[in-house]
Amino acid sequence: MKILIINPPHLSIGSRMPHEHLPPLGLLSIGGPLIDAGHNVNLLDADYSFMKHSKIVEETIKYNPDLVLLGHSGSTSAQPIINEITSLIKAKLPNTKIIIGGVFPTYHYKEILEENPQIDYIVCGEGEQIIIDLVNNLETKSDLNLVRGIVFRNQSAIIKTPVAPTIKDLENYRIGWELMKGYNYTYWGKRKAVVIQFSRGCPYPCSYCGQSLFWKKWRHRNPQKLADEIEMLHKEYGVEVINFADENPATYKKAWQEFLEALIAKNLDLTLVGSLRADNIVRDADIMHLYKKAGFERFLLGIENYDETILENIKKAGSTSMDKEAIQILRKHDIISMATYVVGFGEETTKDFINSLKQLLHYDPDQIQLLYVTPHKWTPYFEDVKDKEIVQLDQRKWDYKHQILKTKLKPWQIILYVKLIEVIMQTRPKALKRLFFHRDKKIRKAMSWYTRIGKRVWIHEWLQFLFNDKHTKKSVRLFEFWK
Repeated sequence: MKILIINPPHLSIGSRMPHEHLPPLGLLSIGGPLIDAGHNVNLLDADYSFMKHSKIVEETIKYNPDLVLLGHSGSTSAQPIINEITSLIKAKLPNTKIIIGGVFPTYHYKEILEENPQIDYIVCGEGEQIIIDLVNNLETKSDLNLVRGIVFRNQSAIIKTPVAPTIKDLENYRIGWELMKGYNYTYWGKRKAVVIQFSRGCPYPCSYCGQSLFWKKWRHRNPQKLADEIEMLHKEYGVEVINFADENPATYKKAWQEFLEALIAKNLDLTLVGSLRADNIVRDADIMHLYKKAGFERFLLGIENYDETILENIKKAGSTSMDKEAIQILRKHDIISMATYVVGFGEETTKDFINSLKQLLHYDPDQIQLLYVTPHKWTPYFEDVKDKEIVQLDQRKWDYKHQILKTKLKPWQIILYVKLIEVIMQTRPKALKRLFFHRDKKIRKAMSWYTRIGKRVWIHEWLQFLFNDKHTKKSVRLFEFWK
């Protein structure tokens, strides 16, 4: 079948501010198996050039596909845009079937199909095998009830088939890297880059995160095969930067160390960045030199909060002392630490923001990123706050960079404190000293790149707040917003 995969344009700051783009790994991951199954597949990355809806429709008509597939990593905030695009496509190509997938559709399939007659099918969960089964079924006009892991309409009824089994061996499905053709994906200062996964899932029960629920089980790729694939990307595609999408790649130390050693043995000039739990860094202090030798230059650490009680309530399974130790270990090995700190857990006061700043200064990370808690309906945290009022009714802004939950402090006070903390953390003497005089030239360059983006984001967020954000004055509770 003739298939067009569309990566929709996204309004998030992360998509717009860096003037750089990474390839959509999730879409490439379903593209590869479809190509291998004999289908004619093409990628239209509308996020790459922030393509207008009319242009997307024009390109889709030109390609004239049997099926259009859409998804986005920013699943919640991207869904309204997907709804708009698919409606326009269906109006011009009524016989083309539209399939969507991702985290948000997996859990909100009922209201999506009720409100969007142009969307024909929803893939729930991991898509590689499900999409092959669905497309083959549509090609042979077989019984849709035989395809596990999908939702569709049967006349006026919405049918959800049984959950598809979790993929046991991630090596069974190839990523369609060839679909990147025509796109110059870059990161880390205009260097050719890709996103990749060593593992899927997370064994930790953090209540605000849906990773363990969506992926079901933590699994990892074959260490040697992943190293081989990275070597191929470097030599055939000129890739210099690898951005790991994993929540927790180092969960199983033995396999992770095997991967690091396999990659080191290839002696490639690469830059690796990713996310890692503080306790894994502390655990791996004895092999951190392998991280550096493999090419790691930065790790994002989910600090989340300074209050041990809140960390316990959200089931973070960490500690403030371990957070600080992890940052010190990374610094010893010349690896940048980026601490993410989440605003909105609990009823924060001015004193809480002051204490947060004190704790962050005590941690002394190289970089800081403040986010807002986003209470997704499918997370356990939703049940804790479902009766709270919200201030943001525009789903497109449920992107971790906008305040969602209402607090006693006014929204202008919240953003003022957040922006002040960011300025203080990034302009304190220790941070400036590392920025300009770090002993590793590559690290100085990386921190300078991030600082330039940070300045643009800081200004953009203020302008958005002052002239574009509309905080509702109505009393709308979280459970009411999601019906």
